Amino acid sequence: MKKTITSFKLQNFKVCHYLRFILILVPLLSNSELLAQDEDKYTYRIKKTKEAIKLDGDLNEIAWQNAQEAKDFFLVRPFDTSFASLQTVVRMTFDDNFLYVGAVCFEPRKLYTMQSLRRDFDGGTSDIVTINIDTFKDRVNGFHFAINPFNVQREGLISMGEDLSNVWDNKWYSQVKNYDDRWVVEVAIPFKTLRYKIAEGENSWHINFGRNVMQTNEVSVWKPVPRNFRPHNLAFAGNLIWDENPPKAGTNIALIPYISGGYAQDFPRKAEDLSKLPSTNTFTGAVGMDAKVAVTPSLNLDLTINPDFSQVEVDRQVTNLSRFELFFPERRQFFIENSDLFSTFGFPDTRPFFSRRIGITRNPNTGLNQQVPILAGARLSGKLNDNWRVGFLNMQTRKVKLGDNEFLPNANYTVATLQRKVFERSFIGGIFANKENFLGGLSETQRAGYRQFNRVAGLEFNYYSKDNRGEAETYYHQSFYPNAPKDAASLAQYVGYHHPNIDLNFALQRIGKNYVADIGFVPRRGIVQTFRPMSLILNPKNEKTAKYINSFGINFEGNDVFDIAGLYDAPLRGLVEKTIGGKRLDSETSLSLFLNTPAGGEAYMGHNWVFTHLFFPFEPTNSGDSPNPDLQNAAELPIGDYKWRFWSVGFETSQRNDWSGSLDFNYGGYFTGRGSFTEGSVSYRWQPYGTISLDLAYTRFNFDKPLNSVRFLLLGPRAELSFSRSVFFSTFFQYNTQTNNVNINSRLQWRYKPVSDFFLVYTDNYFAEAIPRYGVSAWMPKNRALILKMTYWLNI
Repeated sequence: MKKTITSFKLQNFKVCHYLRFILILVPLLSNSELLAQDEDKYTYRIKKTKEAIKLDGDLNEIAWQNAQEAKDFFLVRPFDTSFASLQTVVRMTFDDNFLYVGAVCFEPRKLYTMQSLRRDFDGGTSDIVTINIDTFKDRVNGFHFAINPFNVQREGLISMGEDLSNVWDNKWYSQVKNYDDRWVVEVAIPFKTLRYKIAEGENSWHINFGRNVMQTNEVSVWKPVPRNFRPHNLAFAGNLIWDENPPKAGTNIALIPYISGGYAQDFPRKAEDLSKLPSTNTFTGAVGMDAKVAVTPSLNLDLTINPDFSQVEVDRQVTNLSRFELFFPERRQFFIENSDLFSTFGFPDTRPFFSRRIGITRNPNTGLNQQVPILAGARLSGKLNDNWRVGFLNMQTRKVKLGDNEFLPNANYTVATLQRKVFERSFIGGIFANKENFLGGLSETQRAGYRQFNRVAGLEFNYYSKDNRGEAETYYHQSFYPNAPKDAASLAQYVGYHHPNIDLNFALQRIGKNYVADIGFVPRRGIVQTFRPMSLILNPKNEKTAKYINSFGINFEGNDVFDIAGLYDAPLRGLVEKTIGGKRLDSETSLSLFLNTPAGGEAYMGHNWVFTHLFFPFEPTNSGDSPNPDLQNAAELPIGDYKWRFWSVGFETSQRNDWSGSLDFNYGGYFTGRGSFTEGSVSYRWQPYGTISLDLAYTRFNFDKPLNSVRFLLLGPRAELSFSRSVFFSTFFQYNTQTNNVNINSRLQWRYKPVSDFFLVYTDNYFAEAIPRYGVSAWMPKNRALILKMTYWLNI
């Protein structure tokens, strides 16, 4: 194979001149045509009620009759040029304890579509009415509440303008009454649930309401939002003016104790030859508590003692062909609320703080991550006023004894952040992240491989234009640790322009070869990389065509990675190659055509060009990580340059039908071999009881000997069922031949009181395939566990 090398002195690149140019350019890209609308038209004046509101879905109190109407909802999708055919009328009022929202949602009963009776359903799966509230008027952070025609609730937090997380859990109340041509919802949100400040004089918030009607493909909002943005985007929210100031929230303390017990059975085997070791049976039990304390109406303190995350859903497995660490999202409730204050610093592939590092420690003797128990923790997060946000997190883990003379030390994790709002909806932020290992009392041998501390400090500037079309991010992070050499920093610049017909993005990032973030996510170091995605989006003008095609266009995506260090340092391999700095390491470019339908379906076809320089020998199928000892010494590709191409095609059907699915197929080269990667899913909605689905990933690559040719199969049947609005059952089966593992995870949840739950969780792991040479048969057990847990939400 002919090798091409692009080399230049990127380590001498003067980033400051580029940053100055970008910061001047971005505001010029902003477009404010949508913001010239009459503000009075989208201003809601809320009046206080003097009579009690009975939550029954009737809206027959005098307060509702006297309340202003928010009506004439405008479409976001499939088109943003007309009013919705199925309209919504919203009214609001409040008293000393609750913010009330009443909505009349016009929709024939026969059109009702919903995923299940389970709370916190996925977006785009159910008919809903939504309430999006920005209490601090920064147009970046807010609260999201959604209800479907069967009175199933979903609540979430909005960050970064339109990023929505529905893992947040809190108390609020609703009732729905159904009619042949409409459904009426009545909502009571406790002021204690919200975070806000009371200003002197007139008080105002930002607010918007939305509707999603699946069968007619209509997504609509009260204050118009362009269709290239999500309907809950806070940049386009209207005004909420208080006739009287909202009440002071008062004392708000919630204690959430838990008790759990379980049984675990383990069938261990030696790593070298898979020979059996004695099985173990363990009974476990634990008690602990979480607490939520409203320090002020806008500042919340979360405390946890001996936390337990046994009810958290397992990660979805993926076929791993990467040379670098994969990212899996945080699922633990304690780390979710206001998580954007901690987890969004940096770029997605370079975070100074990644909360999943807490409770896991890398064992320097094996190079593997091992779980360690968390003793206690505290998190303070929220607003100091309209302009300042603050976050502080501190967690302590326990020392773990592994053997006669081997320990995982106890450690303390601290993260502090501060954000200052600038301009209309932009902010400057700072972060300090620290991991401190307590090595006292350990011998020199036991301390080997552990840093006493690792710290990262950084500053960021995030710019969002008023109309959300212009966007930019600039950051600089510096790491500190004992005997840290030079080049221990990371810096980057991103700029984006988002127009309904064109989407342009460019980013440049530099990660020093000695930049270390022990509680962050940094899979690569010693590089400069660029990102350059862009899209051209067209909309058919012909009415007949528009019935079938909502939009179509061209996507051009790519990224390039260059060496700046002149040295390649692979974990656990040591220094394996020395070259001139500026060498191209990786490059991927894709060109694709796409088409979207009014019903929400989409299809694409593309071609991809890939270049990779291997700076250490690599087994391209990752068979070396297999538990089968026969595969652990697989042949590897040598150091060098590799180029290949492949085709990709895929589609996704509309979610409005009972049956839905998706398919992605890639075929072509892969390093020196050829093959295909197929990924698909099919789902059946059994309304209103739940969904049954099947995920599939099949990988086939052929290589000349002595390299391994592989066939990997990953199957993931899944069922999520709801027997009522308070009893839910889910089971997830994952059959993975790459890791030779079968995992079963089942969970029964009973919400016996608001935000109070009983969980019964069963998990089981088996060998997926037989390894006759070592006496392993298919479906031979590895381990299993049964856990019971009960939580109770107690307001004080």
